[in-house]
Amino acid sequence: MHTVTRPTPSHFGIFVTDIQRMTDFYTQVFGLVVTDRGQGRTFKSELVFMSASEDQHHQLVLASGRPVEATFSTVMQISFAVPSIQHIRDAKAAALERGATQMRGLNHGNALSIYFSDPEGNTVEVYIDTPFYVAQPHGDPLDLTLSDEEIMRQTEAICRADPTFMPVAQWRERFLSKVSAT
Repeated sequence: MHTVTRPTPSHFGIFVTDIQRMTDFYTQVFGLVVTDRGQGRTFKSELVFMSASEDQHHQLVLASGRPVEATFSTVMQISFAVPSIQHIRDAKAAALERGATQMRGLNHGNALSIYFSDPEGNTVEVYIDTPFYVAQPHGDPLDLTLSDEEIMRQTEAICRADPTFMPVAQWRERFLSKVSAT
């Protein structure tokens, strides 16, 4: 069971045109496991439930029914946290191999991210958090050809030059004080 202490975002669903292609994309690029699939009883779409965690039955749901002629996705972004910079590099290669387009890397200071469009044009982010905070939005280019050490050195320098910089632990303390004030 997924433990929460207050309302917490936990999963998302998107309409798709080609449910098998999209299932293959998300299982092959991110290693998601299909936990269930079937026809909705009240929601008359084919549904595919996927997860990366044994604690959550589903973190992503694909639903058939997106019109083929849909040219604009209303999904701002679908984000996947990964454990290391190398995992970002690996996801980039796997996504490009499986039809992703519009690949770009951004250094947000508080996170290192790549963004791309999945085969149906939904924006996907793959990221790791850093130990730094700077006010968002913030986006410098991210060069994944550099070593992990060089990327982190550059990130720290970028963050320390920003007047809003603080260690992420300090930002978390501020966040918790806001939560306790509500």
